[in-house]
Amino acid sequence: MTTAQPAGFAYHRMGRRSGCHRWWRPLLGALLFLPVWLLTVLMLYLFSYALGTAAGYPELPDGGVDLGPLRNTALDLTYIALALPLILLAVRLTERRPAGTLSSVTGRLRKGWLARCLLVALVPVALLALASLVLPDDGSASGGSTAWVGLSSFLTSLAVLAVFVPVQAAAEEYLFRGWLTQAVGAFLRSPWLALLPQAALFAAAHGWGTTWGFLDLLVFGLVAGWLTLRTGGLEAAIALHALNNLLAFGISAAMVDGLSSDDTAADAPWQLALTDMATALLYAAIITYTARRRRPQRPASAAVAEPEGVKPRVTT
Repeated sequence: MTTAQPAGFAYHRMGRRSGCHRWWRPLLGALLFLPVWLLTVLMLYLFSYALGTAAGYPELPDGGVDLGPLRNTALDLTYIALALPLILLAVRLTERRPAGTLSSVTGRLRKGWLARCLLVALVPVALLALASLVLPDDGSASGGSTAWVGLSSFLTSLAVLAVFVPVQAAAEEYLFRGWLTQAVGAFLRSPWLALLPQAALFAAAHGWGTTWGFLDLLVFGLVAGWLTLRTGGLEAAIALHALNNLLAFGISAAMVDGLSSDDTAADAPWQLALTDMATALLYAAIITYTARRRRPQRPASAAVAEPEGVKPRVTT
């Protein structure tokens, strides 16, 4: 039995776009996604362990195989990246709606807008890179070597990270700013109530390092979520997240054993956390201004209603 599709939805309400929406569908999606993702990660871990052991690689203190800093980092990023196709599949199978509705209100990833967001993100990320070089370290993060790794090793690491990091960042955005926001929005009309859970869970997923690090992640989740609602899609959040992560991993790759560090964004000292929050807010201001100035025509195939409380400006 089919029902007429409503005229359009705000981003956080896209979970109700299909006439097949039922209250239990987002819950079923979660129940299927989480165990399948964990099982897939476990299978990849076991495969890498068997392959590394056969190749004679040493064991890590936690029982894994030490494939080397760059390979270990790539593997860790892959564990997260695996969530991307699985969450898209979960939406398609359990909620019976196009997976592209996670990308934006148009039902697709708006590549032109993503490219503009990447250009805009270069400004705050460059400021953050400069700040990371001049700000003092208060010692809250674990110490490590600051010796230059060498040009050849650095460029090799950068090439590998440029492949894996954007997919990892996109996976987190589709999971938190995408699926989780829309799962909550399927029950709550308020965009602000749909915004809060994903930001808190995003910060918690990175673990507890320092209070400032947790606050930085919470603010990032709120800013990225607000931009997603404001622009009607994930492009702005993906752009900032990908470049931020590339910067962080790039700095680590520049130092001997830098990629071996267990530190994450949750371990940021207060100086860096405050700077990161300021650059995220700067990015949000520029994106909001850019989106307001463009005022593009919406595709005829995507009739999108104005959100309750937050108006999407960009749909191309």
